[in-house]
Amino acid sequence: MYDFANSGYTTVVITAVFNAYFVAEIAGNAPWATFAWTSALAVSNLLIMASAPVLGAYADARAAKKSLLALTTFGCVLFTAALALTGRGDVALAFVLVALSSYFFGCGESLIAAFLPELGREHALGRVSGWGWSLGYIGGLVSLGASLAYVSAAQARGATAPEFVPGTMLITAALFALASAPTFLFLRERAMPAGRAPGAIVATAVSRLRETLRHARRYADFNRFLACLVFYQAGIQAVVALAAIYAQQAMGFTTRDTLVLVLVVNVTAALGAFLFGYVQDRIGHVATIVVTLVGWLLTVAIAWAAEEPPLFWVAAHLAGLCLGSSQSAGRALVGYLSPPERVAEFFGLWGLAVKLSSILGPVTYGAVTWISGGDHRLAILITGVYFAVGMAIVAAVDPERGRCAALGGEK
Repeated sequence: MYDFANSGYTTVVITAVFNAYFVAEIAGNAPWATFAWTSALAVSNLLIMASAPVLGAYADARAAKKSLLALTTFGCVLFTAALALTGRGDVALAFVLVALSSYFFGCGESLIAAFLPELGREHALGRVSGWGWSLGYIGGLVSLGASLAYVSAAQARGATAPEFVPGTMLITAALFALASAPTFLFLRERAMPAGRAPGAIVATAVSRLRETLRHARRYADFNRFLACLVFYQAGIQAVVALAAIYAQQAMGFTTRDTLVLVLVVNVTAALGAFLFGYVQDRIGHVATIVVTLVGWLLTVAIAWAAEEPPLFWVAAHLAGLCLGSSQSAGRALVGYLSPPERVAEFFGLWGLAVKLSSILGPVTYGAVTWISGGDHRLAILITGVYFAVGMAIVAAVDPERGRCAALGGEK
């Protein structure tokens, strides 16, 4: 249910509605408008990279995953709702609110993921992660559908974007708060606190993190997978952040076509996450990730080659299947390779890797289009390199050896 709850934020705020509103209305289509938007997201990702590992270590030391999750949820809901206060010319205010809402979202994403090993046995982590991730895409559809219904009704009355976009921010925030309630009502914190004095918690958290980094050789397979994750997630983040732009610039899609595209990708992503969760438990974590990366390479090749919408829609469907399955599989493998007493800490490192990729992939795409004079086809083709590098690295990951190291044994 938490995956269901928080997905509306990324779908409505980051992907489908507020990004375009920020560029066109708040920044008035200024030449620097898109850069300002990506900079706000980059700032939030840098803050998450700096704080998520320590936050996770703190959560492990105090068995505080649930209380911290409540705090980050409140922050994201609050600042998402506050986006409704922004209008033309409020660039600085919108920048700060986007950065803060995205920051709290990202921290919460790592904290909820850290519950995964408590909710599924070793042999079922893939399907449990897949259930959550697939339900998350359905949550994104619900928030987007509710927002689109509100926008359609507003437009029928003759309302303009500055009049109806703020309402979509309130809808998204309210649905996030409402749908996350079952998590806080029914989810139990099964971890036990380390029993240290409150004043020593931060120092303890930092010490635990330093210890993990010092003994990196012991968790070699986990570290290899983190490196793999940075590369293939860079490709995914570029596709997620810029697919709508590619559709409009390279394929000539209208705004309506793009919204339908987002809806279709969410549906196929939900199916991919759900089905591949079972595939992962049957054929293994690494094999599943390799399969999805092959799918991503095919997606990039088809999108690059597509000259007409029908072939591009094939790429969109394939991207949806790969999107849900690859992200769900990665989360499950992190849970499998994490020491039981350091789960939140290791998922904090996972969050750090994902946020690094969230900067790397979109910036690379943007740089290529800038240098090439707006060649989006070249940019999407170069994005495929990230998937190829990720596939090469994941081939060296031995999940059983990594699990043995996580449990403190030797193989």
